[in-house]
Formats: sequence, structure tokens, C-alpha cells
Amino acid sequence: MAGLARGVAAAALLLGMTTLGLAADRVVIVLDASGSMWAQIDGKPKLEIARESLRTVLQSVPADREIGFMAYGHREKGSCEDIELIVPPQAGSAAAVSAAADSLKFIGKTPLTSAVKQAAEALKYTEDKATVILITDGLETCKGDPCALGKELSAAGVDFTVNVVGFGLTADEGKQVACLADNTGGKYIQASDEQALQDALVETIAAAPAPALESAPAPQPAPEPEKPEFNFMPAVVLAEGGDPVTEGNSWEIYKASSDGTRGDYVTTEYGAYKGNLEPGGYIVVASYGEARTEQKITVEAGQVYKPLVTLNAGTLIIHPRPSEGADVADGAAVVIAYPGVATPATYYGDTKVVLPAGDQKVTVRIGQGEITETIPLTAGRIVDKDIIVGVGHVVANAYYIAGGDKADGSGIGFKVFKARRKIDGTRQEVAHAYGPDSKFDLPPDDYILTATVDLAVVEQPFSVKAGEHQDLKVAINAGVLAITAPGASKIEIFDPRKDINGNRKSLGYAYDEKYQAALPAGDYAIVSERLDNSSKESTVTVKAGERAELTVQ
Repeated sequence: MAGLARGVAAAALLLGMTTLGLAADRVVIVLDASGSMWAQIDGKPKLEIARESLRTVLQSVPADREIGFMAYGHREKGSCEDIELIVPPQAGSAAAVSAAADSLKFIGKTPLTSAVKQAAEALKYTEDKATVILITDGLETCKGDPCALGKELSAAGVDFTVNVVGFGLTADEGKQVACLADNTGGKYIQASDEQALQDALVETIAAAPAPALESAPAPQPAPEPEKPEFNFMPAVVLAEGGDPVTEGNSWEIYKASSDGTRGDYVTTEYGAYKGNLEPGGYIVVASYGEARTEQKITVEAGQVYKPLVTLNAGTLIIHPRPSEGADVADGAAVVIAYPGVATPATYYGDTKVVLPAGDQKVTVRIGQGEITETIPLTAGRIVDKDIIVGVGHVVANAYYIAGGDKADGSGIGFKVFKARRKIDGTRQEVAHAYGPDSKFDLPPDDYILTATVDLAVVEQPFSVKAGEHQDLKVAINAGVLAITAPGASKIEIFDPRKDINGNRKSLGYAYDEKYQAALPAGDYAIVSERLDNSSKESTVTVKAGERAELTVQ
């Protein structure tokens, strides 16, 4: 709490300096909403830390500060085009920026280079002084070049700056995006935890240049004319008779075309909106969560309009759990096919969302387990529900011998098959993973685990019960063979036994002078080949749980 107080106090001091002198730059905040923001710092998802830190700092921003908000990776998985200017740069937008950040889904990729460029264009950086503040927890994943973009924007801009906050990046990762700030005269700030992120946001969002000293007092501004009364004050409710929604909702306003369809875009506002509209016809789109509706209005001079919009929606809260009494699975996928949607939305972990009233088809996936339920949702009601997928958790490791060393190098893989064979004699593959401590969430059933360590492969049957946690320790009865063949172009390992045609089975090879691999205990023939087509052969015995070293001269 003391750190938070210091951050807020610093923001207040810097903002006070702004009000004494020059107006602050026009700013667009670009927030990384990619799926990696679900990672945790001190037990708390980074996305929640970012939302709370933004809200804390923005509360002290003066109303005349022009701030916009852009996000990427918040609507589609795997898309490099998922970039949206949610709040255009404008005065008094702090609450709208906080609300927009709270509504993001955090599911996609990291096209940070394109996002910064679009933010610069939204600020008309070639005409006016402008600043972009990028908050990212990852590196570019869409082939953009942030360093080259920084030089391009600096050369074309009037007075353009990019400040970059690396949230949870390592020092080496930070160097790959710091150039975007360096090349535009901005700052790169490393933020490793919640307090560091708040301090960074104070320094980038709240800070403004010190006022220039003047030789004579500035003339007093002429008194502003009295502002007109608000003529448009809409309200939105989930159901008839419900309380108005004042946070998290949005209003999109368009001019109405002559045929009654949407015409030119006018504005997007958030929360309890009050504004002034010129006389004319408009289409007002009210949105909250996944529920939205539109209403046509005609504004006449001198009239005040207070339309009440009913969304006919309710709130669905889903807690996905692997088994009865288990904690919520943060990585669980929650897919909701709500009324009127063509492509179902996907959420992760605890899910709370406003949806159009009706039957909600909810599918929850945890590992290889999946369950679908249809949940009726009435307008104005809240449905809070646990969905139990019914899986057991398995952690698989391979050991060279029972009670021996654990295999922890490369070349380790695990496959899970249904134990019962299909009619053609094969087994259905269920899941696979690589490396030590491979994790599987599986529905109750009998399975076969295939463990592979280099050239050693073994099978082990196991069974899964819902809610059961088990460590599978697979003894592969193998050792490690390290071969050195100076001057060789290829090393190949053979089964020393010949088949009826006199041929030996090749088990593995490497185009190198050295080759190391895990092998089942037994005898092997080793052949080294040189570029002049000459070869040498040797034999070796590999013992389970031991290392064998062989030099082929």
C-alpha cells in the first residue's frame, strides 16, 4: 500500500506541474492484450495488474488531457490484424480508457509494430506533436521491425515520441523493443512487478514537460461562453425495470442515412454518457459485454433527449473446475455460443460476461476433457455456475532405470493412447507432450503411455480417475551412449544381429564426429564413415542406468 501511495502522489505532483504550464502532449496508450498477459506475477495475472495500474494512474489525469486507447490481440487468436483504436484521443477520456481496458479478452498475438504505427497515424504525427505509450509483456510476433519503425516515425513526425514499458520482459528481451523508444527520443522502462508498472505509468502517462519561463505574465484568457445544456443523456438497462448500467458499457453514435441505415461515424462514449448532438437523425448503438442493440432517434434544436435502451440481457458467471471441490482451472477454455452469434466467443478461466437472454451453449475444455451444457439465461438475472469437466491430472517423467536418474535432456517425448484397441488393431492417440514433467489432463479411462528418450521407447499402462493427481515414473531400462569418431562425416548405430538377408537394422545416426543418445540396454554395432567413403566399425554394450563412452578411430 505504501508503494501505491507513493505512485499516486508522484502522479499528482507531475499532473500539478502540467496544469501550471504547457498543455500535455496528445497521447495514445497501446496495451498488449495478447494471450501471454494471462501469465502471473506474484500470483496475480499480468492483465489484472495492468488494468488496476492504468485505473489508478488515470484517476488523477486532468480532464483536458487528450488521451486515446488502442489494444491488440483482444478479439482473435492467431491474427496479426487484430488491432483496434477503442478510444480516440480526446479530452476527458480517462474513465473510458479504464473501462475499455477492463473489457479486453487477452487472447491473441503481438503485432506491436503495426499497432504503434496505427497509433501514430491516429495522432496525425506528421502534423502535430504526439506521443505513443506502448505497454507490452512480449516481443513482436507478426514480423514487424520495431527498430526500423522508430526511425521512420522519427523522421516523418513533427515532434513524435514513443515511450515503451516492458512489463515482465527480461533484460535481453527489453533490448529488442527499447530501440523503438531510443529511435524516437523516448524512454524504455523495465517493469517487473505491480509497483514498478505503476511507477512507469506515472512517468510516461502522467509526466509532462516543465512550463517555459516567460518574461511577462501571460494575458488572462477571455471568459468562456456559457456551455450549452446537455441535450442527449441516454441510459441502458439489462431488462425492463432494472437499474441503469453506468460502467463497462459503451455508446456508438452514427449519423442516420436517408434509408435509415448507419451513416458517418460520430463518436464512441463509455459509461454514463452525457453529450450534445447537433439537430438531425442518429442511430445509437448500446453495448454491454456481448449484448448490443441499436435505436434510431431524431434530435431537434432546443430539445433534451433521455432515451432508455433495454438490452434484454443477463449475466453469466462460469467457474470451470477439473473435478468436484478442485480450484478453478485458469487455463480452461470456456466457449459460449450465445443467441445471435455466428462464431462463439472463447474465454479462459473464471468467466463473467453479459449475454443476450436465451439458451447459452457453454463448452468447457480442460486438457483432453470437454463438457457442454445448455444454460437458460433470463434478462436481468445473474447465473453463477460451476462446470465440472471431470478430469484427472497426470505428470509424466522417464527414468533410465527404476529409482535411477531422471531423463531431463532433449529428445524426450510422451504420447497417450486409449488402452482399448480399435477394430483395426490400432489405438487412438489422445494427447502428446515433450520434455520432462509433461502434464496431461485426461477424462477417466484406461490409457497407454508411450515414453521416448532418443532411441529408447517403452509403453506403460495407467488409469485415470476424476480429481486424481498422479506422477507417472516410467523406467525405460536404458543407458546413454556417447560416441566420438575423429574425422568422421557420419556415425550410425546398428542392431548387431542380421536378418535372414544379412542386413542389420539402423537405429539412429548423426552427420557429425560426435553422437550421443539414450539406448535400450544391449549390444550395438557402431559404424563411422569418412568423406573418402572409408569406414570403421566397433561394438559396444550399453547397460541400463549407466553411461558408455566409445571412441572409433
